Amino acid sequence: MTLSINLDQMTTETRNQRTMHLDTMSVHEFATVMNAEDQTVAPSVHQALPAIEAAIQTITTAFKQNGRLFYIGAGTSGRLGVLDAAECVPTFGVSPEMVQGLIAGGMKAMTVAVEGAEDSPALGKTDLEDRKLTANDVVVGIAASGRTPYVIGGLDYAQSVGAATISLACNAGAEISRHAEIAIEVPAGPEVLTGSTRLKAGTAQKLVLNMLSTGAMVGIGKVYKNLMVDVQPTNEKLVVRSQRIIQQATGCDAATAAKAFEAANRHVKLAIVMILTDQPSTIAQTLLNRANGFISKAVALSQEEEV
Repeated sequence: MTLSINLDQMTTETRNQRTMHLDTMSVHEFATVMNAEDQTVAPSVHQALPAIEAAIQTITTAFKQNGRLFYIGAGTSGRLGVLDAAECVPTFGVSPEMVQGLIAGGMKAMTVAVEGAEDSPALGKTDLEDRKLTANDVVVGIAASGRTPYVIGGLDYAQSVGAATISLACNAGAEISRHAEIAIEVPAGPEVLTGSTRLKAGTAQKLVLNMLSTGAMVGIGKVYKNLMVDVQPTNEKLVVRSQRIIQQATGCDAATAAKAFEAANRHVKLAIVMILTDQPSTIAQTLLNRANGFISKAVALSQEEEV
């Protein structure tokens, strides 16, 4: 695959007229203009909300069918995908296989650029083949430029096996948009430092990825009200947070939360259902299973059975 490269047509590559004298600005001037430029990112994301909403619904549906979410990208875009995938494990208590981030050149590319990796569409296909991509899965191709061959190769392969495809670019009319069923385009505009897409483009991508993963996790019951009830208590801070979440969800005191936490084998969601339904862990777990992991539905089932 050979893609013509015309950087002049990409807003991510054009020069920012507000920072033409970046090298002679005072620190105050620099910080002020960069802050002002960053404030333009969220409105750009707002314009893409219809596509973002469709993407969240698609990912949620895949999760409900035991499908997986794959982020695929190169450079900063790939690193942001890997980051979002990694954060899903402790935040939502999911397995590392459920949300995966693939970066051109492999994990060593997280810290060191791998020459030529992003230029290979075949590598994008191979990386997904190695994960045994299926029609139940979703692939989100991320590219600030919107033209990365590695990403396009991955998206094309995903479509060939029937997986859902979503693209995320920071230029309008991006090439990768033509290789995905749902195209998210967030033109963040010229960077403060010309072409450095780890800046506004990276911020835009991070905002969108936050929405995709969090929205889908809400959709499969990983959240109760606005609490992350499937958090994994893997350190002392998270143990304290877990017990605090139990208190916030149920209105109980600290001692009750701590007792339920241990009785639930340190599963926050189960402890909450135990307290809200006044049931032992075995019955509370059955209610949760019947409710597909949704606390509110589990509580409603308990109340129905009491009537």
